[in-house]
Amino acid sequence: MNETFRLGRIAGVDVGVNWTVLFIFGLILFGLSTVQFPLLFPGAGTVTYWVAGLVAALAFFASLLAHELAHAVVALRYGIRVDGIVLWLFGGVARLRDEAPNPTADLRIAGVGPLVSVVLGLLFSGAAALAALVGVGGITLGVLGWLGLINLVLAAFNLIPAAPLDGGRILRSVLWRTRGDRTEAAIIASKAGRVFGFVVIGIGLAQLIFGPGFGGLWLVLIGWFITSAAGAEEQQARLQSSLGGLRVEQLMTPDPVTVTGDMTVASLLSDYVLANRFSAFPVVDEAGGPTGLVTLTRIKQLDDEQRRATLVRDIACDPDEIALVGPRESVTAILPRLGACADGRAVVVEDGRVIGIVSPTDITRMLRIADL
Repeated sequence: MNETFRLGRIAGVDVGVNWTVLFIFGLILFGLSTVQFPLLFPGAGTVTYWVAGLVAALAFFASLLAHELAHAVVALRYGIRVDGIVLWLFGGVARLRDEAPNPTADLRIAGVGPLVSVVLGLLFSGAAALAALVGVGGITLGVLGWLGLINLVLAAFNLIPAAPLDGGRILRSVLWRTRGDRTEAAIIASKAGRVFGFVVIGIGLAQLIFGPGFGGLWLVLIGWFITSAAGAEEQQARLQSSLGGLRVEQLMTPDPVTVTGDMTVASLLSDYVLANRFSAFPVVDEAGGPTGLVTLTRIKQLDDEQRRATLVRDIACDPDEIALVGPRESVTAILPRLGACADGRAVVVEDGRVIGIVSPTDITRMLRIADL
């Protein structure tokens, strides 16, 4: 899930927000301000309800951020690179570049998120109890109580042993330790996730057919997301199994044709694209270091006049948008880093110079060989 805008950087981790957060934020704000709080605390006033709803919604998303930030911080302590955190429609996701080095690390990275949610839930619940003890009641008590309950519910839901939930990651780590095979453990956790997703979809459909309102539609969407994500994780696990043990240097195209950023796109087409069979060209500086990557996909977005007036550096993917990898890295480790901007390619760098490129075709070819 890509970020629409960036909030900033916390504990060394980039934090972004996808536009879909606005939908769920508005839904929570509207529900609390117009239904739940007026029903529980009548007579408080419209402005009070909306202010309380806004505070509760903001605190809830801060809790989600703390949950995901905990995953990222623990991952960083194990030397795992983190691309950032993105909050979106179904909560948040910490984007980890690498896999956990062992089952213990996998368990701790997965388990710390729900642990933080439990701690927050207990803190908010304790604050609500303390407020009631000293005589603070009304809507303030309602906000604290709701935040305590929602964080505990969030922790309980995430602990369900089904990928891609944290509970599925915990199940994977346990199976990894007991069976000694990470791929098998990941596949079992993913299958559990698909089963759970179908169950949620079934409950949602039943509620749509037999129950009042459209609450079942939300369950169907959640179930669909869980099923799709679990299927993608199972496919990723099988892919990693097929490529296990391979290093980047074993499948990369060495000595790729490189270009400079100060030439026009028209010159790139006439001098390089038409003269070579490649569809992507690393952009380098005078020392041969990577400054970007330009692909045919990006060139196609320009018309003839624009190609004559546009420099390569203006349409190339920035270095932080492409996977810069080492020749001795494992292929499975770089797979999560292959971004859309570079059309799934990675640029191989050694001693600060571009020495190769890995394309989806290279990976597909190796998979076919593995199948033999």
